[in-house]
Amino acid sequence: MAHLYFDESLATQLGAESDRASEVVLRGPDARHATTVARVRAGERLRLGDGNGLVVHGTVSAVEGGEVRLAVELVEHIGASEPRLVLVQALAKGDRDELAVQAATELGVDAVIPWQAARSVSRWSDDKARKGRERWAAIVREASKQSLRARIPSVDALASTRDLATRAADGAVVLVLDPLAEHPLSALTAHELGHGDVLLVVGPEGGIADDEFAALTSAGARRVRLGATVLRTSTAGPAAIAVVQTALGRW
Repeated sequence: MAHLYFDESLATQLGAESDRASEVVLRGPDARHATTVARVRAGERLRLGDGNGLVVHGTVSAVEGGEVRLAVELVEHIGASEPRLVLVQALAKGDRDELAVQAATELGVDAVIPWQAARSVSRWSDDKARKGRERWAAIVREASKQSLRARIPSVDALASTRDLATRAADGAVVLVLDPLAEHPLSALTAHELGHGDVLLVVGPEGGIADDEFAALTSAGARRVRLGATVLRTSTAGPAAIAVVQTALGRW
């Protein structure tokens, strides 16, 4: 299987006419990884992407000066998903939220929103919020490479419960995972999921507070359950994504 590396300059390298260049060059951090860690050599097949749906397939023609040159064989343009799946992951202690973000990326989520829930043990503020978002973005990028995803999910700014309620009021499908909810997530149809954004809201270790449930449901969000057991905050989101991907007929 061909490996995937990202270089945001690919579209420019292909030229204004698009798909016309016979060779592209991988530069930057991914080129350094390819040459010094993966030990890529001439003759190997690779995929290069720009993280926004453009993927170039080809064979390595040369590795020199910390750059990888690729002879272009095929150019793909992968469109955005509809509806978009968005993981709203409450901040959690340790690396549990990061594990959720990594698995969600591999399973096909289109965007990630860090949520400062009332019962989140971890707290992001000021510089920590910036660094946390950068950390999640790095995790998403690496998981996208591992799973050969043409589009890197976005990592939005830290959200409050009020921000999520606004998204629900504005028409997004907001599904709040609740092990005590009456309706199972698996009962939702593709028609009910719509064509816009589907937000899957996952609470922290201590669960979602009553006033948070009230604020979200009053704005139009729906409480749904996954099954008879209570999942960790690191596994609930990925499990929900798998259910929704199946409902949409993608799996």
